[in-house]
Amino acid sequence: MSDATDAPHALFVVVPYHDEARGMAATLRALAAQTDRAFTLVLVDNASTDDGPAIAARFAASCAAAPDGLPRVHLVHEPRKGTGAASDTGFRHAIAHGARWIARTDADCIPAPDWVRALRRALDDDGLEFVAGKIRPRRDEGPLSWRARAALAAMLFVAERYGRLHRRGPQFRYPYIMAAGNNLAIGAALYERAGGFPRTAIEEAHEDRALSEVVRTLTDRAAVRRDVVVYNSVRRVRAYGYLNTLRWYRNHGYRPATVDVR
Repeated sequence: MSDATDAPHALFVVVPYHDEARGMAATLRALAAQTDRAFTLVLVDNASTDDGPAIAARFAASCAAAPDGLPRVHLVHEPRKGTGAASDTGFRHAIAHGARWIARTDADCIPAPDWVRALRRALDDDGLEFVAGKIRPRRDEGPLSWRARAALAAMLFVAERYGRLHRRGPQFRYPYIMAAGNNLAIGAALYERAGGFPRTAIEEAHEDRALSEVVRTLTDRAAVRRDVVVYNSVRRVRAYGYLNTLRWYRNHGYRPATVDVR
């Protein structure tokens, strides 16, 4: 772990994790292999009961021991279980260590090799304050038929169109965009103005939607960027089914017996 304070223009990437030992190594490898490695990685252990913290510690040690070029890694612990709580802890840690921008992905996701570079273009070159990327299904969790791929694309289309129809009002400075927590970035100053992620559990609120809806009232410098790509696990879709997954993301209309699908 590095204790160095980063430069004012630093980009930090926050990855919260809870019991993700089975698959988080792939996420860490993808982050270490970014074409742009000039970022600081914040790994937030969210009350894990498996070997996730040990995997994170070994990864941090390997980055510190490697030649220059790998990201610096900060290890953070958030004892209160909840994606909102863990993400907020990570974002505020980043801000306290000099972050100008903070991005987030999740420990079951694979960022594309140019994910960080594309984020930097959007935030630095194009002056955006809030960026939502595109989500694609992971390619390493078993084959997906063309019907399954079409169904996933249709799910995302329906979710975004539903938001545009039902989340309107004069208080908003731009139309609804679907900003998933596993692929977004925000300026540090805007994050603080927005109040941050609500410190909730995933069963209580979709913290990514709550943050993005507040952001819509504060700035118009926001956009969906098609070149900012993360490959997302489809394990929840396989466990819940397509319809129930849509109901889950629509204000928890579906309440599964097991929320933490592993």
